Formats: sequence, C-alpha cells, structure tokens
Amino acid sequence: MKKVITYGTFDLLHTGHINILRRAKQLGDYLVVAISSDEFNAEKGKKAYYSFEQRKAILEAIRYVDEVIPEHNWEQKIKDVKDHDIDVFVMGDDWKGEFDFLNDLCEVVYLPRTVGISTTQIKKDLNNANNL
Repeated sequence: MKKVITYGTFDLLHTGHINILRRAKQLGDYLVVAISSDEFNAEKGKKAYYSFEQRKAILEAIRYVDEVIPEHNWEQKIKDVKDHDIDVFVMGDDWKGEFDFLNDLCEVVYLPRTVGISTTQIKKDLNNANNL
C-alpha cells in the first residue's frame, strides 16, 4: 500500500482544499491529513474559524481522506513520515523547496494551488462584504 501525507489548517473548506486532497489521494492508496491543532495555530499567529475537532470531523467525512492526525509543531514531519510509513509527502507549490529535507525518507511532491481561491481571500471577502 502506498501512503501519502499532507498538512494544513483546512479551515473554511473550499474547492482548493478538495483539489489538493483529491490530487494527493491519486498519488497513493491511503491519505493521511495532518491538520494544525488550535494551539499550533495560535503559535503561528493564526486563528481558525472552526476548532480542531470540527475541522477533523469535516475532513474525516471527505472520501479522499483515510486518516486525520493533529499537527502540533513544525518539527514533527519527520516523525510522522516514519511513524505512518509514508511514501509520498504532498504540499502546495507555495511551499516549494521547504520540505526537500524529507527526500531521504519519501518522495516529496509540490502540487499547484487552485487559482483564485484561498481561505485568506474568503475571510477578506467576507470582512469586506460585512463592512459595506
């Protein structure tokens, strides 16, 4: 079985999220998604609309996702790859080169982002709409 992992916050789920999950799943048989814990988001200066448990439940309902695990810190990726017997590590191409250090453990793939959609843009658009 070929196992794939990807990481993210996955807040305010949108077509860009679905696209990366679908494409990541196409690279293997089993997709593990590591989502940032609420505490890790706080360390990064981010605040998700949905709690970790809500985001986890949403992702678990998506047919491409086989397992959801928490991401507690930047450093855990090597441990996750080893502990989950990962063959392919997937991230959006806005991270290109950042995770090449994992190439000794697994294949690293950077997928193109979906043009025209992001959680940041959705939040900005909603904020602007509410300020009219």
